[in-house]
Amino acid sequence: MRFFLICNKRKAFGICAVFILILLLLLGAPILKKERIQHAAGRSKRLPVYSVETEEAKIALTFDCAWENSDTDILLSLLSKYNVKATFFTTGDWCRRYPDDVKRLHTAGHAIENHSDQHPHVASIDTQMLQNDTETCSKTIMELTGTAPRYYRAPYGEYSDAMLTVVEDTLGLQTIQWDVDSRDWQKRSAEDMASSVTKSVQNGSILLFHNDTPNTPQALETIIPALQEKGYTFVLLPELVAPAGTPIDHTGRQQPK
Repeated sequence: MRFFLICNKRKAFGICAVFILILLLLLGAPILKKERIQHAAGRSKRLPVYSVETEEAKIALTFDCAWENSDTDILLSLLSKYNVKATFFTTGDWCRRYPDDVKRLHTAGHAIENHSDQHPHVASIDTQMLQNDTETCSKTIMELTGTAPRYYRAPYGEYSDAMLTVVEDTLGLQTIQWDVDSRDWQKRSAEDMASSVTKSVQNGSILLFHNDTPNTPQALETIIPALQEKGYTFVLLPELVAPAGTPIDHTGRQQPK
């Protein structure tokens, strides 16, 4: 009889312990959830500049140059025709292979900016390798143009907090993405590019194109005058992008005061 009483007491104690544990979990869950949310909200992920909040109808035309130079003459003629200045993000390797093109672009008033030296996947390489690669490109551009780059665009559009820390804090370059992608590297038709780009542009947009792509010049023959007719002015990045440290919202849109 005593044995059964002991067993029943233990069973009752076990049931009570389980009940108390469940009660604690239920009461504690909202607290734990709140702590997790607060922790997540407290993390600030660094972002490059994708576009700029502005009431002015200003936009920036940018090109990434890492492949060949088949259309340099065409692009120079086209930009001159419409009196447009553009920003060319060039790799150091491209600059060394086509130094005369770099000088011609610079002489025509276009900006030459840093697109890495060897076009690596910068989000995953060693930080010292990233710094060396970026510095080598800047040095090459400086030697050819006499002007040090102020902006950086990562190959493949990749970035991470560590990458942004090296490029922006250590090297003093602003990292620039884009909010309007022509996707010309996919060899889209000129008509498709013109349609999608002109529909996507807004005040403060940064447009992405590439050199040495088959249909880009033809697309720009439509895009540039169409956007100019809408009242947009093409400017270089310093005329659009605010200084480093300016707040950037969750979409990468810079918010100048």
